[in-house]
Amino acid sequence: MQPLADKLRPKSLEDFIGQQHLIGKNKILTRIIESKKIPNMIIYGPPGTGKTSIVNIIANECNKNFYKLNGTTTNTEKIKDVIKEMMNFNGYDGIILYIDEIHFLSKKQQQIILKFIENGSITLIGSTTENINFSIFGSILSRCITINFKSLSTQDISNQLKKIISKNFPSYNFDDDSINLISKIACGDFRKALNILELSLNTYTDNEKISISHIESLSQTTQKNNYNSEDYHYNTLSFLQKTIRGSDPNAASIALALLIEQGDLESICRRLLVIACEDIGLAYPQAISIVKSCVDSALMIGFPEAKIPLSQAVIFLSTLPKSNTAYMAIKNALEDIKYSTVEIPNYLCDKFSNTQINQNKNYLYPHNYPNNYIKQNYMPKGFENKIYYNYGDNKFEKSIKDYWDKIK
Repeated sequence: MQPLADKLRPKSLEDFIGQQHLIGKNKILTRIIESKKIPNMIIYGPPGTGKTSIVNIIANECNKNFYKLNGTTTNTEKIKDVIKEMMNFNGYDGIILYIDEIHFLSKKQQQIILKFIENGSITLIGSTTENINFSIFGSILSRCITINFKSLSTQDISNQLKKIISKNFPSYNFDDDSINLISKIACGDFRKALNILELSLNTYTDNEKISISHIESLSQTTQKNNYNSEDYHYNTLSFLQKTIRGSDPNAASIALALLIEQGDLESICRRLLVIACEDIGLAYPQAISIVKSCVDSALMIGFPEAKIPLSQAVIFLSTLPKSNTAYMAIKNALEDIKYSTVEIPNYLCDKFSNTQINQNKNYLYPHNYPNNYIKQNYMPKGFENKIYYNYGDNKFEKSIKDYWDKIK
């Protein structure tokens, strides 16, 4: 039996929901379809946002011969056979090869397609839910425009569900709260919303009122979010670090909740240790030790209770003063030595090395001098005027700056 999501797939732009940044008057996809001059393109974004539907609309509206492959099931020979067969098509204004889940193709498979893109034999449209910068061969990507589909809003989904029910299932009695709950559970994925609607239609009769409790009982068997994709996971780690760096404990708590939902405890712990050094750093040097204690506790306890020490660490880091001076110092030093030959001053070499044995100048031992300091050059040749560490504008770093200003 054909799934409801396939039956109700939009046939024209007028039926399309969401993606207002791409579809509408003077918007890029509308203009492309109206011109009937279809470029090679990669469409990327979360599942259930209309990527496949828009490709079907493009093929229908533009009188293109359309051939579809799926990256998960195809192989090199099948790609060659399909392209050979496509070359024999006549009567159409060009050929579209649509590859769903294009990120599953190997580099070699993508290179085969590249040849036919370059000579204009085919127009490639690929779709993927993955990060295109990591999953698509660079030469393919450089020859395509990229189209970013976004998750649908809860309101968009809710409005469309009401239209579908009113038009196709008028005898069923869904209250507004139940439709809104379906829309929320879908998390921007309209296919998922239609699957829940279809399950409701198959489970309940048209003579009973379908309420929140009915949808909640059904949603126990549905995935409630799209949090587990690899791209979303790394975006959430970035979200966590940037909200802590921005000193917003409320947003950081949301980021932590998303990561806990994804269930990767080790990733959370590693990122918190990095944040303690990169973003708090010398503004509060004890941060790394305290966060390490929270992280060790979380790893020992495990989920679900690990959320408590993790939350303590996140709120602690969010509310501390910030400094990236240590991070910037090593970042800039690494950049400077990347293409340089660094000659270590001979008196700073190991005392048993040939470099120092053959030199007359001796190293000055700072502990033999007042305040354990004596002025001497420590910088390699060519680096004498470089400054990598700049004191931060916070209580601790100001205090150590004052100390060294007095000594030096």
